[in-house]
Amino acid sequence: MKKRIALLGATGSIGDSALSVVAHFPGRFEIVSMSAGSNLEKLLPAIAAHRPKVVSVRTREDAARLRQEFPGLSVGFGSQGLVDVATLPEADVVLGGIVGSVGLAPAYEAVKLGKTLALANKETLVVAGEPLMAAARASGAAVLPVDSEHCALHQVLRAGTHAEVKRLVLTASGGPFRTRDFATFPAITVDDALRHPTWKMGPKITIDSATMMNKGLEVIEARWLFDVPGRKIDVVLHPQSIVHSMVEYVDGSVLAQMSPNDMRFPILYALTYPDRIPTPLEGLDLTSLGRLEFFPMEPTRYPAVGLAYAALETGGSAPAVLNAANEIAVQAFLDRRIPYPAIVEMVARVLGRHRVVGVTSVADALEADAWARREAAAILPLLETSPRAATAPAFPA
Repeated sequence: MKKRIALLGATGSIGDSALSVVAHFPGRFEIVSMSAGSNLEKLLPAIAAHRPKVVSVRTREDAARLRQEFPGLSVGFGSQGLVDVATLPEADVVLGGIVGSVGLAPAYEAVKLGKTLALANKETLVVAGEPLMAAARASGAAVLPVDSEHCALHQVLRAGTHAEVKRLVLTASGGPFRTRDFATFPAITVDDALRHPTWKMGPKITIDSATMMNKGLEVIEARWLFDVPGRKIDVVLHPQSIVHSMVEYVDGSVLAQMSPNDMRFPILYALTYPDRIPTPLEGLDLTSLGRLEFFPMEPTRYPAVGLAYAALETGGSAPAVLNAANEIAVQAFLDRRIPYPAIVEMVARVLGRHRVVGVTSVADALEADAWARREAAAILPLLETSPRAATAPAFPA
């Protein structure tokens, strides 16, 4: 019997990989609903190829165009459209590939219904990890990670019990600036930051990989996925991005998961779990790897990671604020409004102004998210005008 998939983010990098996996296994998977932003030129052939029952796009105008192109297709738009895609009764698995906190509401509503959530959107658990995982426990929904690091941990954790885990080790490429002179960081351009050495991703995720905010968010995500406190989650630099993460057990054994730098592997794992199936995707040629290197993370070079650990330790609304402020800061950098060091500076300033509250519901999380966006927008003009020094901001301020 085919697994029926609701695909959130069909035209992004995760969507591309997911549709490739489905195309490789037409007898196993079926796309029954999908969402996209504004890239209709990419969405139209995807609809034609997969014939979903429900589609959602960003705007009312784009929805009207799709209804003309595909008479009889159910088309929604905006936030409600995303929820409609994720909660389609026929869908067995919701693959969350949307970037940012916009992916929270559809993921949460799907989990409440007991649907399996294959999650590539790390922001969902960063913003509202506690209420989302509580909803999953209540409904019996499985939450399966698609991020390559968390997918690796999920696989390696099958080798032992929770009590046997000493620590989780997330690997990070270090981005394009791992060896760059720290004093030159104020001169980093958008084009510089978008040149990721090992992965091909969307612009927001690529900038997060440069600052390593993505790794900080992954630490918070791992805390909720695997019920492990932040003090037992470490980050090491691994430029080759072949070892996707590791688990150290209490007996001293360190188990690692390796695969090529191809998101189709973790997507296939999540879609077929708990089974493994043969794949036509090309695996690792171990003899060609040469060497695998690991280096400590420099806190001064990557202050975003320290901010994320501090937000996790503070708890409550702090992670939601961290994420929202970062989304505003990254977009401002991509728009060439602020220099590179100001990304993390903005996040630190917003966190320093925030009065932390508890987050027991999605509404609580979204309220903190909205506050942080307003605060970041207010701070933005202060960071636009003058070059920033390469400093390591602290939180709390």
